[in-house]
Parts: sequence; C-alpha cells; structure tokens
Amino acid sequence: MRKLPDKHYFLAGDIGGTKTNLGLFQEGKKRPVVKLMETYPSSSAASLEAIIEQFLAIHPVSINSACFGIAGPVQNGRCKATNLPWVVDETKIKNRFKFKNAILINDLTATALAIPFLNNRELYSVNTARAQKNSNLALIAPGTGLGQALLIWQRQGYIPLTSEGGHGDFAPANKPQVDLWRYLYQIFGHVSIERILSGPGLYNTYSWLINSGRYKEPAWLSKDIRETDPARVITESAINKAQPLCKAALDIFVSVLGAAAGNLALTGMATGGVYLGGGIPPKILPWLKHKTFLKAFTDKGRFKDLMEKIPVKVILNEKAALIGAASCATKIA
Repeated sequence: MRKLPDKHYFLAGDIGGTKTNLGLFQEGKKRPVVKLMETYPSSSAASLEAIIEQFLAIHPVSINSACFGIAGPVQNGRCKATNLPWVVDETKIKNRFKFKNAILINDLTATALAIPFLNNRELYSVNTARAQKNSNLALIAPGTGLGQALLIWQRQGYIPLTSEGGHGDFAPANKPQVDLWRYLYQIFGHVSIERILSGPGLYNTYSWLINSGRYKEPAWLSKDIRETDPARVITESAINKAQPLCKAALDIFVSVLGAAAGNLALTGMATGGVYLGGGIPPKILPWLKHKTFLKAFTDKGRFKDLMEKIPVKVILNEKAALIGAASCATKIA
C-alpha cells in the first residue's frame, strides 16, 4: 500500500477489451498530472467495480470525482462493453464508492479530449502537412477493436463527438479487397471496418491470404501464431523479418487504415489534423511512412488536393485516454 498525501485526487479510467488502466490525477498548470497508475487484465475481472475496489484497497485516498473511458457505446450513463461481458453504470459506481461525481464516456472520446494537451514529443508525424488553426480534429484508433471520434471546434474550445463508426461497413477499394470482403462475409455476414482494422482484424486478413492460396504459412510462423498474440507476431515478422505473408497482411491493413482515416477526415472536415490512436499504430510506424498509407488517405478523387493538406499524426503517449478522462473528471468536480 502506497501512502499518499491528503490532497484532492481525481480517478481516471481507460477500460479496453484487453486491459484496464486506472490512474490517480491532480490538477496541473497545463493538463492533469498523473500521480500513479495501475494496469489490470480486463478479462480476469467480473466487473469494473471489482477492479476499482482492488485499486482503492491499494491506494485508499479520497476521490473528488471520477471519469471512465470505456470501449463501447455510452447511453444515459450506461454502457454494455463491446469486447467484454460487462455492463457499466456510472450511477452505480458513484453510489458504491461514494464519489462526489462520476461520469462514463466512450474511450475514444477520452483519447480525443487529450489531443489538445499533447506535445510534439508525444506525437509522430506521418506527413509534412500543417494544421489549420481552430479547425476540427479526427481520431481513428485500431487496437483490440476500432474506435473513431471527432473534436469539433467552437469558439469556447473543442466539443468531442462520440462515434461507433468502427462498426460501419468495410468499403473495398480494389479487387483483392473485394475478395477479402467476400471471405469475411462468409464468416461474419456483416463486414464492419473493425473486422480488418483491429488486432483480430489483422489476423483475419492474414488468414484470408492463406486460405485464398496467395501465400503459404511457414511452420515456425504457424507455431508463433498459435502460442502468442497473432497481431503482434504478424507485425513483428513483417517489420523485423520481412516475412512475405506478414508483409502482405500489413500492407492491406495499412491501406485500409489510410482509406478509413481519409473518410473520417472528410466526414468531419478535420483540417486541423487526423490522429491515429490505439495500440497498433505506434508499433507499425515504419509501415505508416510507406506511400501505401498516404496514397490511400489522399485517394479521394476531386478532394485529393484537400487531403494532401491535412496532417496525420500518431499518438505515442499510452496514457492519452487517461489524461483525457482525467481532464473530464476535473471539469465535473
């Protein structure tokens, strides 16, 4: 148990299908300051309340207010998590832990709220375009699932717009992608963009390349896929070993990501910039610099010139969603 001074603390949470991060924050001059953070495997817990209880048992401090970003649609303070068997209710959390205030928001909303606070060291520029000031921003984040959000500029600042656009339709851009769509349609029926742009989605593409007869899977690669995280094996084998099958899967992933990011930029007129969040983009930076991504991003017909003027950046700070959730918690205190 870590003894903390008796001060005002805000509890922030980033709840994903793979892991849940909880952090204690205090107000800072420019942005909330994290004092400590704990990470828990989401699937090992029966509920978010069980994780909060475990966290507060180790760090028994007085919480001023709390905000939790969760992967799933939040309606009336309640969320049925997309990739977890949890139903999370902000009122129940507030009452159980006797928080003064508690709020539940979408995890991509939390990440989006952090974007204005991030500095250049926490961002990786994919292109050289310069942002228009006081303009909309877009966020697309492939990880366990696929999240999307927009920050709409108003005179008083940015207003986050939550989205479940990751579950919109996958739009194939060429014949191989049409074949991929057909393969996924046979398995899932509805083929959402998340079926390609996520960790499981990358493995879906990898499996299609094998089943279509386009590539053969080496025995060592098959063994690694079975024994560890498939998405990690595919990305590392592509980047570090130049393995042809994995390179092909990652090429398709990056192309689809570029097209989807461009679509979101057009939808939100995000001339202030498009940001790539989630766990995957920071791990594939060399691939994002290839022309494949930017070609797909800018390939919007008559709007190609506009797209070439939109900056694209990767969020490198793994605590971005926590920072955004903490900033929200400070506002409801």
